[in-house]
Amino acid sequence: MSNNQILTTFSNIKTKQPTTMSSIDAYMVSIPEERMAPLQSLIDTINANIPEGFSHEMQYGMPAWVVPMSTYPSGYHCTPDTPLPFCQVANRKNFIAFYHMGLYADSGLHDWFVEAYPDHSKYKLDMGKSCIRFKKVDHIPEDLIAQLIQRMTVDDWIKVYEANIKGK
Repeated sequence: MSNNQILTTFSNIKTKQPTTMSSIDAYMVSIPEERMAPLQSLIDTINANIPEGFSHEMQYGMPAWVVPMSTYPSGYHCTPDTPLPFCQVANRKNFIAFYHMGLYADSGLHDWFVEAYPDHSKYKLDMGKSCIRFKKVDHIPEDLIAQLIQRMTVDDWIKVYEANIKGK
């Protein structure tokens, strides 16, 4: 880690604003201690279940899994010089966020997830277009997240992205 990255890390620990982090390790150091284990467990679940071909890196200031530029040189249509985002996790003020672009782009996947959620959690689903908010951080339904992650390969995601998002 460079001196600038270390300074950014310590500055963000103080302000609790990890949006400028350049490494996943620095991001994890910046979050409150009571959130570290649940967030790391969620990251581990995703890493254990993500199909081959996705890359794990920082994107938009949070740990992310992306389609690398070497696989999809067109990149993300909003910022073509960046890899195509697939999913991300983030510590927010009142919750842990899990973003899954496939839920936004694939209505069948979205409907499956919404229907399956009550079987995996006693808490109400708090969800936006692609964001699932876990306010009870010790009750993240990791088995369901594992199933969700396994449902879309890199090739599947590129096809869904090109058909439903890119150019719209």
